[in-house]
Amino acid sequence: MKNYFDLKGQVAIVTGCSTGLGVQMAKALANQGAAIVPVARRQEMIEKVAKEINEEFGVETFPVKCDITSTEQVEAMVDKVLEKCGRIDILINNAGTGAVAPAEDITDDQFRNEMDIDLFGTFKVSRAVAKKAMIKAKYGRIINIASMYGLVGNKVAGSAPYHAAKGGVVNLTRALAAEWGKYGITVNSICPGYFYTDLTRETLDSDFFQQNARTMIPEERYGNTGELDVAAIFLASPSASYVTGVNLPVDGGYTCM
Repeated sequence: MKNYFDLKGQVAIVTGCSTGLGVQMAKALANQGAAIVPVARRQEMIEKVAKEINEEFGVETFPVKCDITSTEQVEAMVDKVLEKCGRIDILINNAGTGAVAPAEDITDDQFRNEMDIDLFGTFKVSRAVAKKAMIKAKYGRIINIASMYGLVGNKVAGSAPYHAAKGGVVNLTRALAAEWGKYGITVNSICPGYFYTDLTRETLDSDFFQQNARTMIPEERYGNTGELDVAAIFLASPSASYVTGVNLPVDGGYTCM
């Protein structure tokens, strides 16, 4: 019997892998047998995540501290992974931030910071991984975590820089897919809606957001732990070899209306 989503022997880098959805997706790939490289700015957090994943799934882990806005740190991180693991098969660009304020009050620094992390950071890591590992191997799976707000606007919480950066990630995904397809590299994005995490639970359970869910989301609820995992596993798998340049909303139907 064929296991379509077997990732044994593969190495996956997950950025923004200190909390929340990054850790969830890393665990999903580890469950399929991939070795996991958690990447984030806080060393103690990624060491804790690496230990947890190793103990729970029995796969190799290799935490690497990296600020993805620094080209030098990104290049050094990729070199360390290649030195330790010898290959990079999967990259999940999950690191991100989110400035919330009315557009007319957003500062230049807020807008610039959003672009540096969500868009330019995603490009920097993709560039380094493709150039140093995937193009040479003639194989790779790059998954960019965009957002449903990279596809549409919103009236709930002003976040113009976030919309702009994630919209950039959506089209960057298409551009890289078009360029790197000839090397056997697929580049896709996942566009999550609102998901419950430790940081969002209190907000999403408020009366305002519960009413918003009933009004704006066909499934009339927010995403639960694990509901992003299958999308990540699918796009990371060798079986998804003819799927590239796709921006996949996982949003309970929010963007279908």
